[in-house]
Amino acid sequence: MAKAKVAVLISGTGTNMAALLYAAKADDCPYEIALVASNNPDAAGLKLAEAEGIATFAHPHKGLSREAHDDIMHDTLVAAEADYVALAGYMRILSPEFVGKWEGRMLNIHPSLLPKYKGLHTHERALEAGDSHGGCSVPLVTAELDDGPILDQTKVAILPGDTADSLAARVLIAEHQLYSRVLSDYVARERSPEFLVQQVRERAMALPEADEVISHSMPCFGIIKGKKFAYVSNDHHGDGRVALLVKISGAEEQAMLIEQDEDRYYRPAYFGDGWVGIRLDLGDTDWDHIGEWLAKSWRAVAPKKLATMMDLVGEF
Repeated sequence: MAKAKVAVLISGTGTNMAALLYAAKADDCPYEIALVASNNPDAAGLKLAEAEGIATFAHPHKGLSREAHDDIMHDTLVAAEADYVALAGYMRILSPEFVGKWEGRMLNIHPSLLPKYKGLHTHERALEAGDSHGGCSVPLVTAELDDGPILDQTKVAILPGDTADSLAARVLIAEHQLYSRVLSDYVARERSPEFLVQQVRERAMALPEADEVISHSMPCFGIIKGKKFAYVSNDHHGDGRVALLVKISGAEEQAMLIEQDEDRYYRPAYFGDGWVGIRLDLGDTDWDHIGEWLAKSWRAVAPKKLATMMDLVGEF
């Protein structure tokens, strides 16, 4: 299975970037570093990445609006075919537009136990408050600074006589261990059968009068006392895929979809021309699009009265 491509954004020495990079050298690591990019052409971390054979990019932000610089960085990430973005000491507040483009796919490492001490000077603030522990957090990035969902944290005990520098040094060790582990877990879940089934389940069961059963050893979604409109296939008959099977109009539509994207769409064995398989385990699933496929498949089997009621509700 292909590894997820991660772009890392830095502004300085890039020690957390280095931790991610060295973790990625393991054969079983689910991600690879596709690019290290910076707003600072003199960032020391760029030289390290280059020495390790990683593609780099730098573009200074001076003289540019935040949005203009973010557009340059975004286009560079897209050109590198990045699936995820990891912020690692990137000392720029990102525009809401940039964050929106990478929603759910951009992580950050922050040197406090969020939601405590958002922003800067986190260690000084922890010491001034008399906290027993400092630490670090890995949140998803949202438009609000350091306010995204927290994926995991590591506590670091504050010792008698600690200064901000001595505490920072120990927290940095924790950061290096936490970030690579959380990033690995996060990108791997996008290919985890349990995660993928749950994503389908939430969308399928939101449709009117939907129910779930196990059929042919697969989670199967249908209308109560009615026909089935979706299955989730997990290595069914040893095909090595995790995929959503939905109803389509017939062989012509099936062939068209496969021709458009043969890596994603396929003809599911034993289901005939009225169904198509859509791979969910490629790491780049558009879940809004999957929701649309489920609704379309539901409509194909729904009694006319139920479909009409759904249309009427949608008008309000």
